[in-house]
Amino acid sequence: MRALSTVVAISALALIMNAQAWAADAGHTSEAMEHAGKAQAHGEMGHAKESLAHAKDSLAHAKAARDDHAASHKHMDEAIKHLEEAIKHADMGHGAEAAKHSEEAMKHMRQSGH
Repeated sequence: MRALSTVVAISALALIMNAQAWAADAGHTSEAMEHAGKAQAHGEMGHAKESLAHAKDSLAHAKAARDDHAASHKHMDEAIKHLEEAIKHADMGHGAEAAKHSEEAMKHMRQSGH
């Protein structure tokens, strides 16, 4: 039963951390969408210079969103590995070892930037 409560607590924490990651990524994504829309509008009006400028801005934000997301995933993957180890050790009754893995998981979650 104790292992089940640990799993539930860890799952809730992971969900909260992912929600923050999605919110942070939305900044670059929304900027990319905004500039892409402006690029489209200017292109339809025949304003190639303005369309080019907005398309370049959109590309920069889209790449930033992709890069932020990749870095976040790398750390979250490590956090997940440690959480799985924490669950395994807690299930075996090794509380101290489980705590160490939980601590490492939290470090990686913080390093994910979200």
